[in-house]
Amino acid sequence: MDGVLTGSASEHREQRRNRDAAARRLVVVVGEAIAAPARARRSTRPTRGSRERRLTAKKQRSATKRLRSSRPRRDD
Repeated sequence: MDGVLTGSASEHREQRRNRDAAARRLVVVVGEAIAAPARARRSTRPTRGSRERRLTAKKQRSATKRLRSSRPRRDD
């Protein structure tokens, strides 16, 4: 890989400060490029308690919406 990597900055009024800013940015970019990739997330199953809480909440929402209905329904 032959090539030239250039950076520029124009956030300051002084040339020296712009060069320093460009050098800092370059260090960050190169650091991110050579960093090891993040580990892949390992998928896990929901716990029994979380499944039960989710189903209980769904039943409560269902009951609330059922009460809003104009005609009462039978519970099975």
